[in-house]
Amino acid sequence: MSYTQHKSEESVEDYLETILVLGKEMPEVRSIDIANEMHFSKPSVSVAMKNLKGRGYITVSDDGFIHLTSEGKQLAEAVYERHSLITKWLIKLGVDPEIAAADACKMEHDISPESFEAIKKYIQKTLY
Repeated sequence: MSYTQHKSEESVEDYLETILVLGKEMPEVRSIDIANEMHFSKPSVSVAMKNLKGRGYITVSDDGFIHLTSEGKQLAEAVYERHSLITKWLIKLGVDPEIAAADACKMEHDISPESFEAIKKYIQKTLY
């Protein structure tokens, strides 16, 4: 995978994770909510939503409400799990919470499923 493809996939994961989190906080998610949360322009988010819809990760209602498809939700939950676990782990290791969250956001995209599962098992066995 080229660098550009990797960054594109990272962006997809970030958007899906944001939709998932916002969906837990509010009854309906719209593009403007995503733009505000991610600090992106509305046109940038509109392009991203078109891409996510084209890939089958989201649906958009006539009213502009965004919903994750089962495939989109599965990917979003996997990213969110990696982000949450890595953030908590780094905080337990003494990292400042803001830095831990920022680092987890970078790490969540690059770690292999095998390495993540090993870290997850280790954390669950030793820290909790």
